Amino acid sequence: MNRTPADPRTSGDDARPPPRPPGLPIGQRSIRYHRPRAPFCGIGYCTNCLVRTDARLNVRACREGYPVDGVRPTSHAWPSPRWDLFAVFDGLFPHGIDTLRGFRRPAILVRAYQRVVRRLAGYATPRVATARAPAPPTQRRACEVLVIGQGTAGRAVADELRRRGVDPVMTVDRDRRRSEGAASPDLGRATAVFLPPPDPAQPHPLRCYVARDVGGLVEIASRRVVVATGGYDASLLFAGNDRPGVVTADGAVSLASAGFSPFSHAIVFGDGPRARDVLARFPREIAAIVAPNEIGPDLVAIAADRGIPLYPRSLLVRAEGRRGVRRVALRARGGGPLMTLEADGVVLAHRRIPHPQLFFQCGARMRWDPRPGAYRPVTDPTGATTVPGVYAVGFARESAVPSDAEGGARRTAEAIAAGAPPPGPEPLAPAEPLDPPHPLLGYYRELLAELGGREKWIACPCEDVLLSEIVEANERGYRGIEVVKRYTGLGTGLCQGRYCLPDALLILSILEGRPPSRVGYITQRPPVVPTRLADLAGIPGPEEGPS
Repeated sequence: MNRTPADPRTSGDDARPPPRPPGLPIGQRSIRYHRPRAPFCGIGYCTNCLVRTDARLNVRACREGYPVDGVRPTSHAWPSPRWDLFAVFDGLFPHGIDTLRGFRRPAILVRAYQRVVRRLAGYATPRVATARAPAPPTQRRACEVLVIGQGTAGRAVADELRRRGVDPVMTVDRDRRRSEGAASPDLGRATAVFLPPPDPAQPHPLRCYVARDVGGLVEIASRRVVVATGGYDASLLFAGNDRPGVVTADGAVSLASAGFSPFSHAIVFGDGPRARDVLARFPREIAAIVAPNEIGPDLVAIAADRGIPLYPRSLLVRAEGRRGVRRVALRARGGGPLMTLEADGVVLAHRRIPHPQLFFQCGARMRWDPRPGAYRPVTDPTGATTVPGVYAVGFARESAVPSDAEGGARRTAEAIAAGAPPPGPEPLAPAEPLDPPHPLLGYYRELLAELGGREKWIACPCEDVLLSEIVEANERGYRGIEVVKRYTGLGTGLCQGRYCLPDALLILSILEGRPPSRVGYITQRPPVVPTRLADLAGIPGPEEGPS
């Protein structure tokens, strides 16, 4: 039996205005089924806000700044992304389109099939002028220490290094606007896209390649690299999880900061500090809190003070609505009737994941951390990884509150300033124990029983890979995340697995009956984020040598 709880915001002394429609723009359609897409992560990693500007193709609107001038739809949608005739494929193929192995019979129609698939999957048609743009030269800089990331830990380690007289110290950050002068030691609106293993024969053995939002690459040679890339809010598997209105906590805060109204009566999925952050940022727009486990007393107190209903130990089964979230369906864990809540948004605030890409690229030894359910580098007490000269600080190294992150960053800076010898290639610590399992393992084990019906469970939003395709791959005998990736296309999209791999590892752990660390991880190839070919073409060859 479905039931909709009374909305506490429309009664009593705390009466509130009627809900406003969400202000999320629909600028593209998904690659196979042409389902509507709206901003999801808000921090430049997912592919839900790709647009085409007058100058460039396939740029993330959140990185350009809202609103974006000269925006045009990126995906092939007709007549528009909001009203797309190709969306009929979403209803015609409720169980998925096999674009990797299907469309083979009859052979006489293969060419016609290919034209349709290419039309469905195209992001944009490049202009001749854009394709022939000259490659900008790669800038070259050198420093003693390069700090990647300027969050709490990154700022702390850079400031401490400079206080101790280490010079020069350069910093790179994606989201903070810093001085971009030619002589500045800081690079703002820039992303470290490749950190290859060190070359011991060079005086500055580490080379990091940084892509700038304004275009062009910067090659930075350094003796030490401190990675403080922090983390991001993960996705969640449920039916309709790709609908406009489903956003991460990062996305909700980013959109609100840009002046958008992402929702007016949303539910928050989560039971920890991140959920408290969302409630603090949106004091009047949260209609309910849904959690996979018990809800802590501090969050209960905040909800009770605001009259927000709580649903602990609940499964988020589906989000309903065609062009946006209109309601969500829940079920109590362990069984029970399906409940329906009116909502115009879902904020995912249940799980924060560190960025591991640069550590994988440089060859650092990684370990499975069951707390976030992700990989982190093996480090010694100073944050040194198994790669000489590469350090990890902050959330990239361990789950820590800001004060702990600052303390760890200072210890790292002290070790670097003191000239501590870098560790050798051998492991610095034993592998983490496989237990305890991640809390979402039990949650997903129950949720898999809900899989089915006509609504799609999107496991990989970039490539429209369905959860049922992962289950099918397992039933066909494919084991391990790398093999499943090659069979289904999971993790091969523009976000490079950030929003599908964390959940896929847990699902495959359940299906294969082994710990997530044994499921493995996909090969992390550069660049960390999609980078223009013109920029990559500017990288000098090995024979040219350093400047």
